[in-house]
Amino acid sequence: MRSYQELEVWKSAMDLVLQVYHLTEPLPPTETYGLRAQMRRAALSIPSNIAEGWGSGARRRYVHMLKVARGSLMELETQGILAARLGYISPEALEDLLETTRHITRMLNRLIHVLTRP
Repeated sequence: MRSYQELEVWKSAMDLVLQVYHLTEPLPPTETYGLRAQMRRAALSIPSNIAEGWGSGARRRYVHMLKVARGSLMELETQGILAARLGYISPEALEDLLETTRHITRMLNRLIHVLTRP
């Protein structure tokens, strides 16, 4: 591959960013700088860290950044669960979000495994 943009995990993470932006749009104005901003930041962090790791040119740094991206996925899941508990998003929307984050987590885990095996 010549670019991180060819990675399926990066493409899926970019789709997740769009999903989160649409999901958080209807949140109340009181969450403009709260949960909405946090969820969007966490989502955007995922493909950004994948790209940054790729660009580092060092395998160890790349794996580290993939793990950071995985951490951002867990952060986003937590924020989504809170948004659902607060009644800001529907249980169905939460399940869609969690399904997507789990899928991306599996892809990241596989990539990390491939990069770290001897």
